[in-house]
Amino acid sequence: MIDSILLTSARVGTFHQQTALTNASSFFFQRGARLFLVTSRHVLIDEPSKHFPDRIEIELHTDQDNLASSTGFSIPLYRDGQSVWRQGSDTAGEVDVALIEIERGALPETAVFRAFTPEHLVSDEDRVEVGSSLLVVGFPLGFHDTLHHMPVARQAVLASSYGLRFQGQGYFLTDGRTHRGTSGAPVVMRDVQPDPALGDLPWTLLGVHSSRLDVGTRDLKLDEALGLNCVWYADILMTLTES
Repeated sequence: MIDSILLTSARVGTFHQQTALTNASSFFFQRGARLFLVTSRHVLIDEPSKHFPDRIEIELHTDQDNLASSTGFSIPLYRDGQSVWRQGSDTAGEVDVALIEIERGALPETAVFRAFTPEHLVSDEDRVEVGSSLLVVGFPLGFHDTLHHMPVARQAVLASSYGLRFQGQGYFLTDGRTHRGTSGAPVVMRDVQPDPALGDLPWTLLGVHSSRLDVGTRDLKLDEALGLNCVWYADILMTLTES
């Protein structure tokens, strides 16, 4: 049996025409009949580093009984000169989350994946305590099971108060070891008493991993990196998927 959580995440390659640029992580989110691919905004465009891909490619499983079978699925980032992704902002500025709606009819008929839904988001009744054990499911440095095309899950813990915008920004902190390529990965917490509405995906989607957090005054020779990470709250997905 394959853990369903591993089928939510897809490896992303960014390209400018035929030139490969970077690797990152993403995951599927479904709202009603509509399907979206979620990742970090800076994966799709990043002005400071002059990162301007014109398409991305994800890897899709195509056989439920043989996970070694996969295909690449290319998604253009621009149509008629306009970007096709959705991104958000709040009172503190831009939110490092972006999503692209996927035309289901364009997917292979046998595509195998799992998608989070609004039911997987934190509800008003849920309490997420600091120190809670979390998973970050993605592709650090592009690393993955290259035979079965599966991501890896890294452990982390909640390092700041969930629901409180850290330093006024729309993210919270995790304490965990992460690397480049993890940007856009889902950050989830296991449901102890899963709701039947969650189906075979008994996880709560807390946020979208963005980047490591460091201190500008850290002595690179004497001080180790903090090991803290920025994770944007997943409720932004409800805003970005509105009709």
